[in-house]
Amino acid sequence: MDVTAVEEWVAELKAAGELTPDAVSAIVAVHDDRGHQAIEAVGESRVKQYRDFTVVVGHDDEYIVEDGGCTCADSEYNLDADDPDQLCWHAIAVRIAEAIDAVDDHDMWYSEVREFL
Repeated sequence: MDVTAVEEWVAELKAAGELTPDAVSAIVAVHDDRGHQAIEAVGESRVKQYRDFTVVVGHDDEYIVEDGGCTCADSEYNLDADDPDQLCWHAIAVRIAEAIDAVDDHDMWYSEVREFL
């Protein structure tokens, strides 16, 4: 079974336990600007884990990433769902944050938080 480019950089991150220069290069090589945005979001602790969802805080809205997919328009309209390496920056950010244990955990339901936004 072939390993995807995403699986390769995720494995590299898990092995290193941190965002290394080589991993950054690999992410950007596969995802370009989306990779840069994802790395920035992880660095700014914008990947949030709630009891029910993982959420990435964007500049204009918050996006739910579930089962590798995202609720953003980029995922819905611009990416090939059949290509496992085509991901929006929110989904990339979640994979990075999970691989290096950089998810911001919140012991509450996102639906409760969303009511206040």
